[in-house]
Amino acid sequence: MTPDHLVSMANQIGRFYEAWPNRTEALDNAAAHLRRFWDPRMRRTLRDHLEGGGAGLEPFMAEAVTTHRESWTAGI
Repeated sequence: MTPDHLVSMANQIGRFYEAWPNRTEALDNAAAHLRRFWDPRMRRTLRDHLEGGGAGLEPFMAEAVTTHRESWTAGI
């Protein structure tokens, strides 16, 4: 999968969780979603994209993956 496609998918996930009333819980669950449902190659590609600046990733999801980097990158 291309980084652009993964960014688009991550942003969709982020929009869902961003609507939650508890921001901390929303950020936790957004990052956990990547860990549970994305395979290591997808997470690795998104990680590499973030290390290159993370173009296109919306602020909420960028915060979720940056704040919880260890949890969603475990095993990659």
